[in-house]
This record gives sequence, structure tokens and C-alpha cells, in this order.
Amino acid sequence: MADGGQYRDFKRRTPNNADIGRVMKIVGTVAAIFLVFIVGSNAFYTIGEQEQAVVTTFGTPACVSEPGLHFKIPFIQQVTMVDTTIKGFTVGYDMDSNVTVADEALMITSDFNFVNVDFYVEYKVSNPIKALYASEKPVVILKNIAQSHIRSTISAYDVDSVITSGKNEIQSVIRDKIVAELEERDIGLQLVNITIQDAEPPTDAVLEAFKAVETAKQEKETVINNANKYRNEALPAAEADADQIAKEADAKKQARINEAEGQVARFNAMYEEYVKNPLITKQRMFYETMEEVLPDMKVVIGASQADLTTVLPLAPFTGEQDGGKAVPTPTPTPEPITSTENQ
Repeated sequence: MADGGQYRDFKRRTPNNADIGRVMKIVGTVAAIFLVFIVGSNAFYTIGEQEQAVVTTFGTPACVSEPGLHFKIPFIQQVTMVDTTIKGFTVGYDMDSNVTVADEALMITSDFNFVNVDFYVEYKVSNPIKALYASEKPVVILKNIAQSHIRSTISAYDVDSVITSGKNEIQSVIRDKIVAELEERDIGLQLVNITIQDAEPPTDAVLEAFKAVETAKQEKETVINNANKYRNEALPAAEADADQIAKEADAKKQARINEAEGQVARFNAMYEEYVKNPLITKQRMFYETMEEVLPDMKVVIGASQADLTTVLPLAPFTGEQDGGKAVPTPTPTPEPITSTENQ
């Protein structure tokens, strides 16, 4: 009996085939869910606004640039994200500590002067596939290219141009050279900009001298700008005055011409009358002239001081009146006038 009871207890504790199958099903389900999760997490990837993706299928790269969610074949395709934002590096100084790097900054100019020049180079990825696979370290290559062209360009300018007036031209020349070499090497990077951050002599005494020169040049530019401003303000006013004077002169000229033409016409008319009646014309001209010369003068005729009491009234000639009435004037007997002209 005891052996039989032990056998039944052992039989109850031993799992049967149904229990084993149930456990295996649960394990299989969990494994399937886990596998689906792993596959699903490796089947999708997301591209940001400033990113591009390089997808390789059995080692063959392809570029995907559209932002958003994308699908790839798990374990077969690999995705490498590439940042396409603008980045930069320095030449001649350390960006973190702002300390000059002598090996990069110290250069020699065409007039055999030493100068410290600092540059900042901006670049971005133009071709993600070539940026990843065309070279091992494309940024290092770009920096070496930049340093080479910086030194060759600085050596072609004198120290005054490098420190003061030629910075823009130097930047433009260096930029063109770097762009041309990047196109030739085709490493997947694009130069955005290169700027001179600072340019100064290596000694303090020379630095102060160049600062004084720069200050003088700025003052010169200020004076020239002020002079140009004054010229631009004064020149229109002077031109307006000159135009006004010219118009007034033209008006006076025309008035003189009209007056002269009127006098000529009046003289011609008078001459025609003179030809017809010379004596009468002479008398009329004499009277008109006396009226113009002596408009308000009284004429007193007498042989001596005592004769001043004898006044010949000339009121009708002068326009004067006595008590509002014209003073009667005796009519003198006209003397005959002998003309010496040939009738």
C-alpha cells in the first residue's frame, strides 16, 4: 500500500506531455513577440530636417534625403545618419580657449614681414555618400587645404594689405582657391565661407603703429565722406542758383531786345513823320524832350533882377493851376522860323 501511494504521488508530480506542450507554446509565443519587436525596431528609421541618410544594401550605398519615417530591410540594409548643418573650425587659434596657435597663425608676407592671422572656416556636407566613403577624414583634408591656400595667398600680399585694407580681397581669393580644390578632390564637403577673424603683427610695438595707421585711414574716410556729403548737398543748390541766374539773364536779355526793337520801331515811325514834316517834327520832339527834362520846373524869363516881377505863366506846360483854375496864358506872337533845310 505504501509503495502504491508513493507511486501515485510521483505520478502527480511528473508533468505529462500536455503540460510540456503548453509551456513550449508560451515560450514560442514570447520568442516570436520578441523577434517581431527586434525586427520592427530595425525596420524603420527617421530622418530629421537637417539630416540625410546613407542606406547600404550588401555594401552598396544609396542616399535618402527626404525627412520623415522610412523603412529598411532588417539585418540586410544598414543606415548611417549624416548631419548636413553648417559647421566650422578655426585656423590660427583655439576656439575654446581663444589662445593663438603659433604654428597655424604665424605667416610671412610678400615684403618679408611676420604677421599673425586667424581664420574661421564654415563648411557643410554636400554629398553624404562621398563624405562617408570617399576619404577617411574629410574635415582634416579640408583644414589642410585651407591652411595651404591661406599661406600661399598671404605670402602674395604686403603686411599693410593683410592687416588693414586688403582683408576682403584676401578672403575672396582664398575662398575661390579652396572651392576649386574641393571640386577637384570631390570629398563630399562644401565650403560655405571663410573669414579673417584677426590680423596683427607679432610684436606690441608694431601692433600699436598699425593701429595708428588704421585710425588715420578711418579718419581720412570720415573726412572724405563728410566732404562728399557737403558736395551732394551744396551742388544741387548751386545748380539751382545758376539756373535761376541764367533764367533771369535770359529774361533781361529778352526785355532788352524787346525794348530795343520798340525803340527802333518808334524811331522808324518818327523818321517817317520827319520826312513828311521836318519842322513840325522837330518842334514836337523839342517840346516832348522839355516835358521829360523839366516836368516840375517853373521857367522865369527876365533880363535883370528887377525884371523878376515879370513872370511868364507856364502853368499849362507844367500842369499847375491857381485855385483849381488854370491861369490864363497870353498867346505870344510866334516868330517866324526859318528852316535851313532844302524843301
